[in-house]
Amino acid sequence: MQTNPLWFKDAIFYELNVRAFADGNGDGHGDFIGLTQRVDYLVDLGVDCVWLLPFYPSPLRDDGYDVSDYRNIAPLFGTLDDFKTAVEALHQRGIRVIIDLVINHTSEQHPWFIESRSSLDNPKRNWYVWSDTDQKYQETRIIFLDTEGSNWTFDPITREYYWHRFYREQPDLNFDNPEVQEELLDVMRFWLRLGIDGFRVDAVPYLFEREGTNCENLSETHEYIRRMRATIKAEYPECILLAEANQWPQELIPYLEDDEFDMAFHFPLMPRLFMGVRKEDRADIVHILEQTPAIPERTQWCVFLRNHDELTLEMVTEEQRQWMWQEYAPETRMRLNLGIRRRLAPLLENHKGKILLLHAIMFGLPGSPILYYGDEIGMGDNIWLRDRNGVRTPMQWDSSAHAGFSTAESTYEPVIDDPVYGYHRVNVETQASDPDSLLNMLRHYIRVRRNQPALGRGSFKMIHPENQSVFAFERYYEDPSGHQTRVLVVANLSGSQQQVVLTDLENCLGTTPYDLLTDAVFEPIQTTIYTIDLEPYRCLWLQLHVEGDLMKEATSENLYENR
Repeated sequence: MQTNPLWFKDAIFYELNVRAFADGNGDGHGDFIGLTQRVDYLVDLGVDCVWLLPFYPSPLRDDGYDVSDYRNIAPLFGTLDDFKTAVEALHQRGIRVIIDLVINHTSEQHPWFIESRSSLDNPKRNWYVWSDTDQKYQETRIIFLDTEGSNWTFDPITREYYWHRFYREQPDLNFDNPEVQEELLDVMRFWLRLGIDGFRVDAVPYLFEREGTNCENLSETHEYIRRMRATIKAEYPECILLAEANQWPQELIPYLEDDEFDMAFHFPLMPRLFMGVRKEDRADIVHILEQTPAIPERTQWCVFLRNHDELTLEMVTEEQRQWMWQEYAPETRMRLNLGIRRRLAPLLENHKGKILLLHAIMFGLPGSPILYYGDEIGMGDNIWLRDRNGVRTPMQWDSSAHAGFSTAESTYEPVIDDPVYGYHRVNVETQASDPDSLLNMLRHYIRVRRNQPALGRGSFKMIHPENQSVFAFERYYEDPSGHQTRVLVVANLSGSQQQVVLTDLENCLGTTPYDLLTDAVFEPIQTTIYTIDLEPYRCLWLQLHVEGDLMKEATSENLYENR
């Protein structure tokens, strides 16, 4: 792969659950052997980087986010050699790899915690946060409201309380201890030596605790992150740090400044995209984007529609949360904590037009998009499985037993087998042979997007047509050679045809709009007022060409370079 320290700014990411992706040894669990066997699929999809969910040894109370050994692979997923083989196979095909780094907490079964709770004077006692009372840090919110009534749990062995921001089986590490800080830096070095391209750092805001605060986003946390960045960049300058911090955009800015993270998830944007489609109104989307401050040039947002967790509703008002639950999770079992445990396709009622619309908007917005495995074929979910396991079921490859995921008699969770989303109907093999399938449409979107630097690095300017059902914005980019690219993204959020009148187009006069997604050529822009009729749930990526230059440009199909 070419040297490019800012590679992440143009990248399409793919969130991959190793356990759920492909079973290479026939034991019913996905593994690194299976991932290696499926690299061609990721290449054909067109993604630039895979983000691997936790694969460390773990009792799996929280699907691997309860780590019991930071320097190994869970036997279910294979060996360190299997991991290295998979990383090398992905790198050989031009795909980078980032992994989850779970540093806020460990499993209660981690040897460190076993020692820490063994006695009050054990050398590891101060590696975790202990107290003789559960009344400290009372201003701190409880994240897992459905299961935990307190952030403290009483330990009968030493008769003190230990601190945890998530499940009680996940005690928080004590970052006030220099030994803990150095140990986690050594964990980073271990995986960097094995060739990875960066870390998605889990639960970033909660590393330190201070009385009289909400124990989030503390200055001590930022100081430690700067140490992490200095460690990673000193020897691996192209490796990245991605912040998982479920915070408001303005609260994320310090994480992207002063040599901290390269990227951060834009959590509040995601639920508002769903609001916009359901309400057929852009107001909520526009509002959150207007509240999003500029970020340093070297950094990038990560934008997404769904992931391995619930669709979080922490960053909405109480009224909006109740509305989202009513509209998107009418059954109680669809809800979890302050969110919704559904996959993308069921949330959008399996409506292909809505699914493509939201992807086209997401790919056009500022930030690097992340796809969640299986959403590219419209996989369903199983709300009857515990916790968030219902959105973490086996990948559906074909219509054979267990959807081609495994040759075992049974799998770690059952494959989706209902009449709408079942693997006989929804699978990669079926969609790969259908040029109009969701899979092939998204492949096309990705290929176009990967070759449009304006959508990865360009400036962003919202457009405000009178029609509230239309969401529109402009992306503009000038490359180092002086070549200029302008793309207008115009989206119909409604289920009926809409007319959009675009104004203030002085800088577009004499250009011919050309839809990158369909190759359609529109009438030239001759005046500052321009009218377009949009079909239901249609999104246009209009590249603006000067008259006479249109045929000099390659078509969108030719823009993709095979790797």
